[in-house]
Amino acid sequence: MSPVHGCVEQAGEAQKESTETTVLVVDDHQCFADLLAASLDYVDGMRCVGTASDADEAVEKVRRLRPSVVVMDIQMPGTDGLAATRAVRLASPETAVAVVTAHQDREWVVRAARAGASAFIPKDGSLAEMISLLKGARPGTMQVAPSARGSAHQDPPEDHGLTAREREVLGYIAQGLEVKSIAKVMGITVHTCRSYIKSVYATLQVSSRIAAVNRARELRLIAP
Repeated sequence: MSPVHGCVEQAGEAQKESTETTVLVVDDHQCFADLLAASLDYVDGMRCVGTASDADEAVEKVRRLRPSVVVMDIQMPGTDGLAATRAVRLASPETAVAVVTAHQDREWVVRAARAGASAFIPKDGSLAEMISLLKGARPGTMQVAPSARGSAHQDPPEDHGLTAREREVLGYIAQGLEVKSIAKVMGITVHTCRSYIKSVYATLQVSSRIAAVNRARELRLIAP
């Protein structure tokens, strides 16, 4: 083999490794973890590097294996998945965490974002959807699976002049999220988020967050 040919092969292997998505599955239900791990190994460009059943094991394996992304269940014995997400992000800042859970309401999306998750995926969603989000998961961004949005962001009976996206922003304002966090969860720019907030204020005829939340409660746009 010529030196040039050898360099080309090494470059090809390095490129393959850099584009491969490595996954660690963290779930106390071993059957689910094993089935998902086996399924991911059949996907081009993905490789499951292992499974873990609790937070301590997850952090230890993340430090050792440095996966691209961790699939994290929320409900686990001992340390819950959101606390484990924070620990994983501290142990390996370059590793993204995808929360996979049966919870789908907006409050859990917010909690996952605050914990540092990069994706929110329902357990009852399709494997294709999960794979798409796992491949796109990056630290510092937040994706919500399309199958979660229907139940997480249901529209109230009356909109009182607000669009669906404006009502979504209003809901996050009521949760206490700042502009950057809202933009991250919704997958929009900070500038766009500020435009939505400005429109919400104008429609509700208010000039502050507190006034907007109070007015929204009066109109039953959000829960008391």
